[in-house]
Amino acid sequence: MKCPFCNSTLHKVLDKRETKTGNSIRRRRECLTCGRRFTTYERIDVGNIMVVKRDQSRQPFDREKIKTGILKSTEKRPVTTQQIEIMIDSIESTIRKEYEKEVHSLTIGTLIMQELKNIDPVAYIRFASVYKDFRDIDEFVSEIHGLQNKGGTFHDESI
Repeated sequence: MKCPFCNSTLHKVLDKRETKTGNSIRRRRECLTCGRRFTTYERIDVGNIMVVKRDQSRQPFDREKIKTGILKSTEKRPVTTQQIEIMIDSIESTIRKEYEKEVHSLTIGTLIMQELKNIDPVAYIRFASVYKDFRDIDEFVSEIHGLQNKGGTFHDESI
C-alpha cells in the first residue's frame, strides 16, 4: 500500500472497522513519511460479473461507474460520502447475491434508483431523467407525481 500523497510504503493503521453492510473493511491510515492521513477499503473479490448493456454488449462490472452516476445525481445535494458508500455497497451486495455471471444494466439502474429514492428524491429525479431518457417536461412531471403519490416528498424548492 502506497501513500496517495508521497508514494511512501511506510504507514500505520489508526482505525479499522467493518462497513455497515459488512462487505468491506475500512482502514484509516497515517503515512509515517509525510504525516497525512488517508482511507483504504478492503473488499472481497468473488470474480467478475459481466454487465449486459442495452445494445447486448458485455463489460466487466465496475463499482466506480455506479459511484460516478450516483455522484452526478447527488451533486450539491445534502447526501454524505458515507451514505453514497453505503448505497454502493448495498447495490453491489445485491448484484453479487442474485447474479452469478451476468446482470443487465437495466437491473443496475433500477437498483440505483431504489437507493436514491430512499435517500434524496431530487437526486432520484436527476438520475431517473438520464436513466429513463426523459424527452420532455411532461415525463418529469409524471415521474414527480408518481414519486409524491408513493410517499416521496420534496422539500427542495429549486424544482
